[in-house]
Amino acid sequence: MRSRIGSLLAPLCVLFASVAQAQVSLADKTQLVTALAAKPPCCVIDGRAAASRTREVLDNALPWRTDLKINPTAIVVVIADRDRDALGIANALGRKHPGKPIFAVKGGLPTWKAASLSLLAAAGMDAAMNGPVSFVIPANTCEQGKPLQELRPDKKK
Repeated sequence: MRSRIGSLLAPLCVLFASVAQAQVSLADKTQLVTALAAKPPCCVIDGRAAASRTREVLDNALPWRTDLKINPTAIVVVIADRDRDALGIANALGRKHPGKPIFAVKGGLPTWKAASLSLLAAAGMDAAMNGPVSFVIPANTCEQGKPLQELRPDKKK
């Protein structure tokens, strides 16, 4: 009886240990676009070398350091010069934030730029497909009164 309980407890302990860990994975462009389409990341961690960060600035990214403190409310994205560096940083963050989804970007900055561009294009297409757009062209933005032109999809001239 004890051997049966012991044989059942071992897989359960492994299962609970894996659930307690962060959801760290190496993600390519397609996986990033799929994951970030519904909700943008809470933070982007720039784990590139200082020279790379200076040469090509990544806006709104937090430079990686071992004492970095974040409060991940959504997916965390880690970018580095090499995939193994990104995965190492992601695993370090995963140990600090168990259960949080953390993506190390496979292919570094070029992959991140391609994924970001795809997300922007998809957002633009969604906005364009939401129906007719109407707007007003004012005569002068500082003057009150009748606008210069009013464009509405329901009026055909």
